[in-house]
Amino acid sequence: MSTRFEWSALILRLVAGITFVIHGIAKFQMGLDNVAGFFGSLGLPAFIAYLVAFLEVVGGFALILGLGTRIFAGALAIVMVGAITKAKLAAGFMGGESGAGYELELALLAILISLAVSGSTMLGLDKVLFGKSSVE
Repeated sequence: MSTRFEWSALILRLVAGITFVIHGIAKFQMGLDNVAGFFGSLGLPAFIAYLVAFLEVVGGFALILGLGTRIFAGALAIVMVGAITKAKLAAGFMGGESGAGYELELALLAILISLAVSGSTMLGLDKVLFGKSSVE
């Protein structure tokens, strides 16, 4: 794999990882019961709020560290599809008076799909621990 590709994948991996860690921690700080209530208002089971918050923090750190990049990117992509369809789609791309649109979630979804398909091992633990390259 070319070095330029690896550098760009590393940048995407770090940006996505940092974004998810921050969003996951925010869910814990606002209280998971409150987040569960919001999920309930969307017609989702409350326990999904706990799973999403945990996945965002753990998956975000895993992306930053380059550990299980493809797996965590795929799991977080599913979360983004859910966020777009259940919470943001009605507000439109840019949102409006009713709240934010789905532009951030769509951009993150594109990043996550790229990482799930191509992987990213530069400066990652997968390469150090398992000798995996991103083309495997």
